[in-house]
Amino acid sequence: MHAWAGLAGVIAVALAADLAIFHRKRSGPREKREPTLKIALAESAGWIGLALAFNAWIYVTRGPEAGTQFLTGYLVEKTLSADNILIFLVIFRAFGVAPSRQHRVLYYGVFGALALRGGFVYAGITLLQKIHAILYVFGAILLIASVQMLLPRKREKKPENNLLVRLARRVMPVADGYEGEAFFTKQAGRWSATHLLLALVAVEAMDIVFAVDSVPAVLAITRDAFIVYSSNAFAILGLRALYFALAGVLPKLRYFHQGLAAILAFVGMKMILSERLRIPDWASLAAIATILTLTIGASMLLPREDARPAVTAKD
Repeated sequence: MHAWAGLAGVIAVALAADLAIFHRKRSGPREKREPTLKIALAESAGWIGLALAFNAWIYVTRGPEAGTQFLTGYLVEKTLSADNILIFLVIFRAFGVAPSRQHRVLYYGVFGALALRGGFVYAGITLLQKIHAILYVFGAILLIASVQMLLPRKREKKPENNLLVRLARRVMPVADGYEGEAFFTKQAGRWSATHLLLALVAVEAMDIVFAVDSVPAVLAITRDAFIVYSSNAFAILGLRALYFALAGVLPKLRYFHQGLAAILAFVGMKMILSERLRIPDWASLAAIATILTLTIGASMLLPREDARPAVTAKD
């Protein structure tokens, strides 16, 4: 319980510090307040540094094996979460969320994502403990996901048609032409949801989809609930900064999805073969790091010829 309480405390303090240091209100026109690349890179470095410090604490207090498992899980989750960035670009464009307001959506999206991942981790570990054969199901999910990564992209092109977004539209009126930062506004004497809220619903809906891949991927590395959740949590916490830092870069990485597919296939096979073949934690970490290095290196040496700068949203 002390470890869980400590994790909650670190997350709370880190979020408060992040908001105070990097996202304090600035003077000037609203459209000029979006995070700059310099701020995004500094913030991303801060979150990665915090995750590595937490990793060092686990290494010292729980041993080298637990430390390696956390680092491997964090690396896997961080890599998989980068795929969210491409979806965020589509969501913000679909709902017309200006760059200066995207941080607000992602900031509140973090809280929902942390709660959702907690539920997925608890359900996944409970199923593995009660139904041993479920590990083969999880492994199959990862292998299927890896194959889908290699197929032409069929990610949702119209997030405004997402089931949860359509449900939100049915249960509450939606304001037209609203350009403020609130999730609700009062129009014609009644409260209405804004497009900012619909964007937040779409972000949370996509996190549910991604959690189906990412949680089993970390469970293939360890069944320790604390390590699984904390590695997920630190990757999620740094996702907002990573978005503003890499939104214009990721679409240009030619072999990005091939690298993700290779990682998912590796952890999927690791889970399926875990009863017969024991792969050391350090070997898993080395394999995943090698895949990432080759993916980035190949993408830089052979860039996508038709790559264009990513577009976020128009004011």
